[in-house]
Amino acid sequence: MNLTLWKNRHPLTPNGGPLARLREEMDRSFGRLLGEPFELLEPTFLRTEGWVPPLDISENESEVTIRAEAPGILPKDLDISVTGTILTIAGKKEETKESTEDDFYQCERRFGTFRRVLDLPTTVDAEKVTAEADNGVVTIRVAKKPGTRSKHIEVKSAGKRVPVTT
Repeated sequence: MNLTLWKNRHPLTPNGGPLARLREEMDRSFGRLLGEPFELLEPTFLRTEGWVPPLDISENESEVTIRAEAPGILPKDLDISVTGTILTIAGKKEETKESTEDDFYQCERRFGTFRRVLDLPTTVDAEKVTAEADNGVVTIRVAKKPGTRSKHIEVKSAGKRVPVTT
């Protein structure tokens, strides 16, 4: 499995700015409108429920590493499971009740449950999975099966090239 660094395809402004937020909101609105009929066509690795913590996924010769931002989530509130090649990360972040007389004008913190499903490469060993939480980041390491290194394939020419005449 080769992983590619994902970059935002629609950088409207260098710092995100109000136009980027408007685009994200429009994308979410269209996703809600058009999402349900096409849900079954969505690849497994994109399926989510509730709010979702951002992930970093990397790979080296021996393992696949998934790092999820999970500040404020206790390890006991996380449920990580592997079934075949499907890794599921689920959890719950409880809202803290603050007894103040302040009115809120803006509230951006996310609370509630989340569920994230990833389709792992078939070369991983589902029996060798570890997870640890440190400083609000959950790191999940999935070992690769031995002998599953990628092999470079040389592409050879099929024969003499014939010029095209017009």
